[in-house]
Amino acid sequence: MKTKFSVRDFSLLLSLVAVWAFFAVTSPQYLSARNLSALSVELAITATLALGMLLVILPGHIDLSVGSGVGLVGGIAAVLVFNHGWPAPLAFLPAIAVALLVWLAQGALIVRQRIPAFIITLGGLLILKGVFWLVIDTHTVPVAPGGRPNLFSLLTTYYLPPLASYVVIAIVMAALVAVTLRARARRAAMGFEVDDPELAFLKLFLTGQGLLLFVLAVNQFRGIPLPVLALGLVALAIQVITRHTPFGRHLYAIGGNEEAAFVSGVPVQRVVIGAYVLLGGIVAITGLLQTAYAGAATTTVGDSMELDAIAACVIGGTSLRGGRGTVLGVIFGALIMASLLNGMTLLAVSPELKFIARGVVLTLAVWMDVKLARR
Repeated sequence: MKTKFSVRDFSLLLSLVAVWAFFAVTSPQYLSARNLSALSVELAITATLALGMLLVILPGHIDLSVGSGVGLVGGIAAVLVFNHGWPAPLAFLPAIAVALLVWLAQGALIVRQRIPAFIITLGGLLILKGVFWLVIDTHTVPVAPGGRPNLFSLLTTYYLPPLASYVVIAIVMAALVAVTLRARARRAAMGFEVDDPELAFLKLFLTGQGLLLFVLAVNQFRGIPLPVLALGLVALAIQVITRHTPFGRHLYAIGGNEEAAFVSGVPVQRVVIGAYVLLGGIVAITGLLQTAYAGAATTTVGDSMELDAIAACVIGGTSLRGGRGTVLGVIFGALIMASLLNGMTLLAVSPELKFIARGVVLTLAVWMDVKLARR
């Protein structure tokens, strides 16, 4: 069987084009190489966290503590580097370990004590925020002592050289084509639906064009920022986990019908706890990137990032009830969110209006999720 072309397949792309067109007209520098490079870093940070959120939303859970966790992880690393003179790579290890342990504990409480994820992670939001402020003593802690670059500061200031950027994109496209062809062949052999060949080609073609345009744009500035490579690796890992492992299939099964999954032999508790631990690892990565991007650990690092992550997932087609969501959809959702915030910053929109805009986008995304679920 073949799936037919539908405008819905490109609805996110059309929405993104509309957003970019609006800001390109109202703020000509929006499409400049420098701003697109900055936008790619903001996208990478938001999308990385959103991909972690996808892992816990798929089985029907949620996490409101990731924003505070982002601040705490970056704060621990910054304090160890700036106040105690630790080398940056060594400082990363305890920060990452704390994130893994915290999310292991939250996942265990949620599934073993049968406490709603909303309550546990709301408590986590408050606790982690308080601990974060204690760690940095409510001061600004730079990531680079004396302003000298280190691995911490280079996380968001290093750029891949232009030639290397083209090589990376060529490898990515070759991998996408190979994976797409292999997946189509396997699905067809099992009698599952596959995209119409023209639609599959169009998706790959548009993806390739988008990646090429991105590289051409950022190479006019300094090249591909390191956070974009980090996002690519995280996205690849989540794609493999969710689509090509029993663990990933269990995530979808639990979100679709937890009781049926349990009766079928799915280790529900272990899978959900595993999802939270993986989220903790991704929170650690995001925390290091976000703190490096800010240049210092401050009390505002990570604020409201949980909302942006949830909005990116829902905009990208992930169901808050669980059982539905894709890596590509989440990345597109994060791109729309990052594009909106970046454009509003260029237009010097006041912080209060930014909060309103983000709230409206999140509300509309959830409303769309509810409407589509009723069809």
